[in-house]
Amino acid sequence: MKLLVTGATGKLGSKVVETLLKTVSSSQLAVSVRNPEKAEGLRSQGIEVRHGDFDKPETLDTAFAGIDRLLIISADGDNETRIRQHTDAVAAAERAGVKFIAYTSLANATESKNLMAPPHVVTEAAIIKTGIPYTFLRNNWYLENEIGSIQGAMAGSPWVTSAEEGKVGWALQQDYADAAAKVLSEDGHENRVYELSGQLLTQEELVNALGVVLDKEIPVQQVNDETYAEIMKGIGLPDFVIPIVVGIQDSIRNGSLAVESNDFEKVLGRPVTPIREALTQIVKAIPQA
Repeated sequence: MKLLVTGATGKLGSKVVETLLKTVSSSQLAVSVRNPEKAEGLRSQGIEVRHGDFDKPETLDTAFAGIDRLLIISADGDNETRIRQHTDAVAAAERAGVKFIAYTSLANATESKNLMAPPHVVTEAAIIKTGIPYTFLRNNWYLENEIGSIQGAMAGSPWVTSAEEGKVGWALQQDYADAAAKVLSEDGHENRVYELSGQLLTQEELVNALGVVLDKEIPVQQVNDETYAEIMKGIGLPDFVIPIVVGIQDSIRNGSLAVESNDFEKVLGRPVTPIREALTQIVKAIPQA
């Protein structure tokens, strides 16, 4: 049985591969990457490195050839680009005769008002249409997404948000990677949708947990979207990023990530990493000034 992970040199993909190697021999594992030169470390471990570029669909036919179980890690970019890339990848998987597709989707994707939901809705539908057995890993939110704010809090800045009382199911990328690795390498997950969410917390509750980890008071500054945009611009975020980060705050505020679920435990066979422990890991990994 041959397994393949797309985007294997990315932050999540590299963790998935690392986890897989604990239970799967390197000879069973292949990766599809845009730049094979960046995957020499994987090749040196005996993993087959294939060139697969979501912007060049013809490369995916070769990348997916002979693969039994495929993990498609959602790409980065604007919604229109991601829809094109993902549907091309699904079509290539169908042409290659792949027997199972796992896909990293978004919390409550088909019902979500999250600005990032549209590509996931289209991709899930495209996978179902192929008739290939699948698992949708509906990932809530990476705790690592908050590293910038965590660094700011460590330096004495307030935690700025316009998300009000919106709740998020933050979890470590490693937990999401462990879940993806299990689904890809084990039977019994066919035609399942897993809502992978950590404990639901508001911004204030997350900051309180961070305050315990850092042993300091961290003020939370609730602002409106316009003020949030100005603050983000003031700290140097590029203009094209501003609508995205504001949209994320709005998506949290409207409850799109407030998905309560114990699917993480079902898949992992263990509890998700508790929030204080997860924050401790992130803080320890941040270079100290």
